[in-house]
Amino acid sequence: MKRDRLPPLEWIRAFEAAARLGSFTAAAEDVGLTQAAVSQRIGQLEKQLGTPLFHRRARAISLTVEGEAWLPHVRLALEGLRDSTEAVFGSGHRRLTLSASQTIIDQWLLPRLGRLRSLTKAEISIQSMVVGAHDAPQDDVIRIRYGTGDWPHPYRARLYAEEICPVAAPSLAARAGHWTAWPRIACSGKRPGWHAWAAEFGIPTTPLPDLRFDTHLSALGAAKAGLGVFLASLPLCAEALSTGALVRLHPAALSYHESYWLLASPQAVSRDQWQAITTAIIDI
Repeated sequence: MKRDRLPPLEWIRAFEAAARLGSFTAAAEDVGLTQAAVSQRIGQLEKQLGTPLFHRRARAISLTVEGEAWLPHVRLALEGLRDSTEAVFGSGHRRLTLSASQTIIDQWLLPRLGRLRSLTKAEISIQSMVVGAHDAPQDDVIRIRYGTGDWPHPYRARLYAEEICPVAAPSLAARAGHWTAWPRIACSGKRPGWHAWAAEFGIPTTPLPDLRFDTHLSALGAAKAGLGVFLASLPLCAEALSTGALVRLHPAALSYHESYWLLASPQAVSRDQWQAITTAIIDI
């Protein structure tokens, strides 16, 4: 291929999206085209380059050796083009939109919003996550989600290492007897519950919780009110522990492989903004 016959940028963008998302259909949604148009552009690109870039199967695609070798160079070139455009023409994002659960908004983002505004110099919009809502892999919203980090977003960073431990209000902690006999609070969700704690540390599985909540935030509120012992995320109740609103009832903690992750795409943030955001709200 001659130097003056570089492939059109729209062909290269279709290739990068398909390689990143592992699907022509998902790539079509990402670049705003039909699946047929993406397939056509990649076919034209392969013809110009003189080599296949994807292995095409009935329900899946995968990169060829040539495709894998070229992909890092494509990504670097696209990032350089995006960054230089922002630097020269001032096209950086002036508004950042974050979507998270109310628990994360109250217990994690609010104490860090001042630093986030200072470092990003952007207008910030916060949206409460709707439980069960579908997450598009690419859009202009920065998302905070709970899981293992296995998402297709180009920008991903874990907020903290998850640790679970029983906590209670000081008024309840002053009660006579061992805490394992006090009322317990349960919370639905992915975090380990009382049975996991009992299996790890050998405490009784009873008494059974007589208060159950669907959010960590509500369960923390009940614990602060002295209504029972809650198996809480230590990073999310760090402020309550430091102020004495809650006290820790066990010296050890139960580690968990899942946690909250910060997820974004180039449509939502520039690379410099991503660095500022992670500096502002991630505990290293």
